[in-house]
Amino acid sequence: MCNNIPEHILIFKTNITAERDLFAVKTVLDTHHLIEQWNIDQTDVDCVLRVISYHLSYADIIQIISGLNYFCEELTT
Repeated sequence: MCNNIPEHILIFKTNITAERDLFAVKTVLDTHHLIEQWNIDQTDVDCVLRVISYHLSYADIIQIISGLNYFCEELTT
């Protein structure tokens, strides 16, 4: 019997707009052992950050990004 765990995708609105901002965030998110994958759509008006993690919550990601002095909030529909 195969136990398939669905991806846990967290979506945020940010102010990560410039390449230097992206680099600062990349350094932290790329090395976080509980983040499977992430990306930022800098062409979107909300600079949407998507994070795939099976263990982190919205609050965890907000704390990480806010700790880097960027705005981050859960993006709701």
